[in-house]
Amino acid sequence: MTIKEGTGLAFDAWSLIGGLEVALDVDVLVGVYPDRDGPPGTPESVGALLAGHRTRAGAVASLRAALFDVRTGNDEVLALAGGGVPAGPGDEALAGPGWVPVGAVDLRDPLRAGRELDRLAGAGVKAVRLFPDEQGVEPGFPSVRHVARQAARLGLVVLTGGDVRRFWQPFAGLGARVVFLDTHFYHLGDFIVAAADEPGFHTSTRLLNSPDALEIVSAELGAERLLHGSRAPHYEPLVPLLRLATSGLTPDEIAAVAGGNARRLLS
Repeated sequence: MTIKEGTGLAFDAWSLIGGLEVALDVDVLVGVYPDRDGPPGTPESVGALLAGHRTRAGAVASLRAALFDVRTGNDEVLALAGGGVPAGPGDEALAGPGWVPVGAVDLRDPLRAGRELDRLAGAGVKAVRLFPDEQGVEPGFPSVRHVARQAARLGLVVLTGGDVRRFWQPFAGLGARVVFLDTHFYHLGDFIVAAADEPGFHTSTRLLNSPDALEIVSAELGAERLLHGSRAPHYEPLVPLLRLATSGLTPDEIAAVAGGNARRLLS
């Protein structure tokens, strides 16, 4: 990607990204939103987008499961899986991504959500994704706490959307492993003080694009709490990739954020 400035100079993002590759992107979707324009969201097109951004594997969830039909959407994601989490950057060709299946549940139907969590865990799924904004669910709803408890009991990692300032609460005190996918750098202080008491709390890097956000999390909590996420194909994957590549983290920390931490959680 090259951005032309008014001075006639060119900004070449890829020259700054250098040789950085992402072993596992924790925030990938297939499917479409019916109420908005967007990319086709087919596995083939999403896979090509990831590969074009040097991403070897994606933790993928289904918008069909989130918005229409939980079971068929989850089954489509399960069918994509081709061997689980890659063990390291050299384990597969970069020509196409591997898929790590992430289940979804409908928080508006907590009884069926609990049964679906049991089914997913029985099928070997390691993580479940929550879509509270899309489903119109608030963090104080009993369904959210019910699903949080069930996921913790089953040992499932929770990937959740929503404002971290409110959605940390249903997971507190459970020993849950949670990745907050929508942590904004404006709310970084709230995440840090909540996560200080919850060693299982992690955050995606997608919206941590201020000059020092990644560095602050690393200094306060450790780089192991950061997971690279892009929300491909519904967000520009280059932005979090560029921010990570140009961060002040050490090479080992960058490698951990770019997939090592996600492999640890999802293996």
